[in-house]
Amino acid sequence: MSNPRIELLLDSLSRAFEGKSWHGPTLRGTLRGVGLKQAAERPGKARNSVRDLVYHCAYWKYIARGWLNEAAGKDRGPKFPRSPANFPDRKEKLTEKQWAADKRLLNAEHKRLIEAVEALPPAKLDKRGAKGAPTYQELILGVAAHDLYHAGQISLLKRLK
Repeated sequence: MSNPRIELLLDSLSRAFEGKSWHGPTLRGTLRGVGLKQAAERPGKARNSVRDLVYHCAYWKYIARGWLNEAAGKDRGPKFPRSPANFPDRKEKLTEKQWAADKRLLNAEHKRLIEAVEALPPAKLDKRGAKGAPTYQELILGVAAHDLYHAGQISLLKRLK
């Protein structure tokens, strides 16, 4: 049986990542047409590229998925397959193969996150994993907001050139 709160959270994740939304492009939508050169470009020496943001979003979906799986009494799931965590190594030269792999990783981590939300017992939504941590509902909504925040950044980066 489906839970309305879980369904609303799943809908929010979808509208931020891939679904139809009123606000403009979703995170995945902003990546349409972004080739290797544009993905690797940085607006400044210490600034993030589109690729950095894709990697970063994949990583935080992985982190949230692990927390949700633990809350549901399950194994955290597959480890994040890349190192370093959170952002890629700035010295790494981006190749077509790696750019494609990063986009696949983002999609795979989103899918695993969705599965973790679907498996979360609704009674856990208002619980916290640790003192001071967000509730699991806040965490899920936070992931959707995180996707939208970085979708906006990517949209701006695309307009710079």
